[in-house]
Amino acid sequence: MFHLELEPRFSDTDALGHISNTTLPVWFEQARKPLFRIFHPTLEAETWPLIIARLEIDLMAQSYWHQPVEIRTGIGKIGNTSFHVVQEAWQSGKQIARGVAVLIHFDYEREKALPIPDGIRSKLSEHLMD
Repeated sequence: MFHLELEPRFSDTDALGHISNTTLPVWFEQARKPLFRIFHPTLEAETWPLIIARLEIDLMAQSYWHQPVEIRTGIGKIGNTSFHVVQEAWQSGKQIARGVAVLIHFDYEREKALPIPDGIRSKLSEHLMD
């Protein structure tokens, strides 16, 4: 599992003073960077090998800008060409959100999904979580 601690910005809040529901997908994407490096260590956009197919986020508790947020990132399921990234956001010891993103190993030139290589599959397996 990977961990990223973020300090929410005031601009991450909504009119009620809560972390906006539009902020969490951005934080979750930022926290996926270590997984991106497993597939593509250079992170060069010109040869990017992943595409997102699905994103779901459950908002579980109120959250606020003046307290750090920890994003926990792991792997839920590994298929032939795709994998599930499971992410949780925690603030002050309370889970505030949980998300799942489905990413596909993808060839943009051919517009086709590719099998996940065994070496990458092995590295992803090291980060399986419930």
